[in-house]
Amino acid sequence: MIEHLSISDLGVIERAELELAPGFNVVTGETGAGKTMVVTAFSLLLGARGDATTVRSGAAKAAVDAEIIVDRDHPAHVKAQEAGVLMDDSGETPDSAHGSGSAEPLLLGRAVSSKGRSRATLSGRAVPVSLLGGVGSELVTLHGQSDQLRLKAAAAQRAALDSYAGPPGKQLLAQYRESFEAFQRQKAELDDITANELERRREAEQLQRALETIDGVDPQPGEDEQLRAESMRLDNLESLRRAARSAQAALSGGDAAEVIELGPNAAELLDTATQALTAVSDQDQDLAEISRQISEVSTLLTDAASQLGLYAAGLDETGPERVAEIHSRRAEIDKLLRLYGPEITDVRSWAAESRQRLETLDSDSDRIEELTETVGQLQAQLWEQAKQLTQLRCEAAERLGEGVGAELTALAMPQARLVIEVESTEQLSRHGADTVTFLLQPHSGADPLPLGKGASGGELSRVMLALEVVLAEQQGARTFIFDEVDAGVGGKAAVQIGERLAALARHAQVIVVTHLPQVAAYADHHIRVHKTAQAGGGVTASDVRALYHQERVAELARMLAGQEDSSSARAHAAELLETAAQVAAS
Repeated sequence: MIEHLSISDLGVIERAELELAPGFNVVTGETGAGKTMVVTAFSLLLGARGDATTVRSGAAKAAVDAEIIVDRDHPAHVKAQEAGVLMDDSGETPDSAHGSGSAEPLLLGRAVSSKGRSRATLSGRAVPVSLLGGVGSELVTLHGQSDQLRLKAAAAQRAALDSYAGPPGKQLLAQYRESFEAFQRQKAELDDITANELERRREAEQLQRALETIDGVDPQPGEDEQLRAESMRLDNLESLRRAARSAQAALSGGDAAEVIELGPNAAELLDTATQALTAVSDQDQDLAEISRQISEVSTLLTDAASQLGLYAAGLDETGPERVAEIHSRRAEIDKLLRLYGPEITDVRSWAAESRQRLETLDSDSDRIEELTETVGQLQAQLWEQAKQLTQLRCEAAERLGEGVGAELTALAMPQARLVIEVESTEQLSRHGADTVTFLLQPHSGADPLPLGKGASGGELSRVMLALEVVLAEQQGARTFIFDEVDAGVGGKAAVQIGERLAALARHAQVIVVTHLPQVAAYADHHIRVHKTAQAGGGVTASDVRALYHQERVAELARMLAGQEDSSSARAHAAELLETAAQVAAS
């Protein structure tokens, strides 16, 4: 619900603060006083194009701000929150800070400069005009002769009919959409598999060949480093063998097979030292200890010489075959590392992942068969649900057409008829298998035409009023704004329009700009726009304020006879107000 509207420097309105109430709000005033600027203000908040000509003469910019109370689960609040504009100072969304379910104000703002630049805000944050219009359209419906009608679009007409169908329609549509989404998912997977079957087969063959190569080599973790070390050793085989034999000869003398003239070796020298000390070791304890240490060194030296001999003998047994084998193995592993590396662990990981992928590709045939059966079952189920949905829409369309026809009769269009066509299609969509079209037959014998093409602006406004009155009982509360809904009517028809607007206001907030006192009398809250001229012939300005009690009588008298001080006009105005109050109370 709109609680407050602020307007500055818009058209003839210099400054206005409107406090709006629940129920029926009416805006009246003399021709040229600026009533249409109130409608223009709401148009700007709903994303209409900003025009520099709407800025008051001499002003830098025109500004419009509205405070609207919105439930936190309302689509408008959700849309604003998803856009990131509803954040408190701590950076939390209102829901996270205070919980959900309660109502809170949503601030809509629009400014248009005298140079034509436009700026939109939501709760104080700058946003694109399209976002402002999207949020506003969830809250406010504007019906005017130059405005786009909410129910003119085919999607809106279908949604309105589904809403009018009530809970059974909502439940059936929800079930259908759940089935449709499942059908879309399964169909997309089936299409993907079948459309790329050749590519997937080629991929499977490539993976199979690669895995066979890797399995044939079967590289082990760390094997490349081990082979690199062994290769280096074999490449230096002769120098390693010569070093080992020379060291062995230095320690204990050469092998019998070799003649190495190196002079006395370490073993012989240690043996000489041991013999020299053994003869006197029992004569001195210190020499005995030294003799023991030399004996230990001799043992270690003998062990080292033996190991050198074994090492050299092992080198002698390594032949060219092992060198070739190692080089070949390293080449195989290096090739795998270039393709799938850089480490052996990477090669093994790629192989494990590829085996899983290959299993998936190999199971495509079974999956295609399974998906084909599932898609067929879902499609059959969807067509059955779509037929039920079509039948339900046809029944709702008949009831809605009858309801709107009754309202049109009360709105001085007794021959007009709303025709709602529900036509089946050959293709399933997210909304079913039919199209919904609202047509207006302005009088008997005329061909029904789409809304907006078969009636004048005033007639179309009354058609939309009739629709909104009938639909309001099934739809959530919102704000409706009507401009010139009473154009071209008067007398009893005007009274009927007032009654219908009052009926709509029982379910929603209604704001009406009117020149008919019969309509204004039914309002719960009366706002007058009064034009004044500044002294010295300056720019004309408008004063906007709420009227109460005798002020309403005077304004209705002015609307009736052009003379608010006329006693007869006042008496008639008072009678209108009394009659409207009695109708509202009944």
